[in-house]
Formats: sequence, structure tokens, C-alpha cells
Amino acid sequence: MNPSKFYTKKLNIVWIAGLCSILWGSAYPSVKIGYELYKILPGDISTKLVFAGYRFILAGSLVLSLYLVIYKTLKIPNKKELAELFLLGLFLTTFQYIFFYIGMGNTTGVNGAILNSAGIFFSVFLAHFLYKNDKLNASKIIGCIIGFIGVVIINFTSDFMKLDFNFFGDGFVIIAALVGSGGLIYSKKLSGSINTMIVTGYQLLFGGLLLTFIGNLTGGHLVNFTFKSTLLLLYMGLLSAAAFTLWTNLLKYNKVGKVSIYNFLVPVFGAFLSAVFLGESFFDLKNISALILVCVGIYIVNNKNN
Repeated sequence: MNPSKFYTKKLNIVWIAGLCSILWGSAYPSVKIGYELYKILPGDISTKLVFAGYRFILAGSLVLSLYLVIYKTLKIPNKKELAELFLLGLFLTTFQYIFFYIGMGNTTGVNGAILNSAGIFFSVFLAHFLYKNDKLNASKIIGCIIGFIGVVIINFTSDFMKLDFNFFGDGFVIIAALVGSGGLIYSKKLSGSINTMIVTGYQLLFGGLLLTFIGNLTGGHLVNFTFKSTLLLLYMGLLSAAAFTLWTNLLKYNKVGKVSIYNFLVPVFGAFLSAVFLGESFFDLKNISALILVCVGIYIVNNKNN
């Protein structure tokens, strides 16, 4: 089947983007469980970077191994491509997660989840200036706002979004969202001339290696490898490999705005899967309302006029 036809069919976009959102949403409880299994303390940012680095090294290796199985050879990027893929990994994986982990260590989980969703606005805004066929319009703006309200609702607590803005907390989470948005748009550009599996595999591998190096350099050290913790790490590598590969393909063949809006589903699925695996509450009016609002926002952005 022609990839462009497959990835641009409306029903396929829905289920592929939904699957990516479920996979990334499952990372919420997986990371929490991973911290427990590997005995990583809340303030140990360096070891968290090593943990993330191992995850992305594994993910990149899995994608490249699958490419080798499918195509019977592994493409070695030329100097120009190597520099581009290294730059993509630096921003999309290394910088994004350094800013995110430091930021989350200095703000509340509620603030972090909401502010990280700002990346969707950044993606839609940047696409307006970079792509002639992906301009901002009323539907996109309204849909993004409704989806964002859904994320706000699902993370609402009594101390919601305190006004004491912390640059190294809230500010770093916003920077992580901006860096990640720019990285995803850059991946769309590279996938126009380089196979999406090569783009995904090498950027995850390079980004993961850098995270591991920086984490180890600053005193991080991942221990307590058991069958259960290793199995969890393998799953996290698989989810990243699958989600990033599918997402890069969606971005390659579709408008950034139409695809990015689905990212509002990630914290919703994260809350639901946390309820399933961590025993947290999900089925209440707040969470159901959030899911409905996010779905309405996605529908508005993806109407036939866009």
C-alpha cells in the first residue's frame, strides 16, 4: 500500500494517533513504577536522565534493528544527514528531557502536566509560519483551546496553578515543550528526504546516548536491575520506538496542526492508565468531562474545512 494514502486516511489518522497517545500515556505510570523498581529518589535528576537515556537507546536500537530486518541492510547516513540526525536527537530527545526532568523536579505535577501541553500550541503556531498549507484559522485556535481546557480540568486540584511562577520549574517545562515542538517539526522536514525509520532510530539513539552520558557525568547511576525492572525498561523502549515511528510518519504526510491536536489525549490516557496500574481514581465527572472536551477539540481541528 502507498504510505501516503495509508497515513492520510481519516480513520487511519484517528487510530494511529490514538495508539501513539495511549503508548505515550502509558509512560506516565511506567516511569513512576520504574522509579520504584530502580529505587530512584525524587530529587535524583542525574539517575533519572540515565534511566531515560537507557530507554531511548533501547528504542532507537529497536527501530534500526527492525529497519535492518525489513530492508536487509542498515543505511549509514552521510555526513550531512548524520549532522541533521544528531541535531534532531539533541533537541527532540536530549534537551527536551533535560529541561523536562529538571522542570518537573521544581514544580508540581499539576503545573507540569498542563504547561507541557503548551507544546501543542507551539507546534500549531510554528507550522503557521513554516508551511503554506498549515495556516492558523479559527477552527484550529478554538479546537486547541477546548483541548487545553480538557487537560486543565483533568489536572485540576485545589492548589491548581499557583501564581508563584518558578523559572527552573514552570519555565523549564515550558522550554521543554517548545524544544519538543520544534524537534517534531524538524523531524517532519528530515522525513521528506530520509526514511522515517532512519530518522526515528538515529535521533532516539543519539539523544539517548547523550542523556546517558550527561546523567553519568553528573553522578547518576542506574542499579537494581531485576527481571521485573528490565522487562519494564524493555516495554518503555518498545513504546517509544513504536510511538515515535508512527508519529513521524503521521507528521510526514499530514498537516502539523491536524496531528498535534491528538497530543491532548496523552495526559487523559496517562490519567486513565495510572488509575488502572497505580490504583488512582479516574471514572469521575472531572475526568470524563476532560476526555469529552479533548475529543471535541480534535473534531473541530480536523473538520473538513481544515
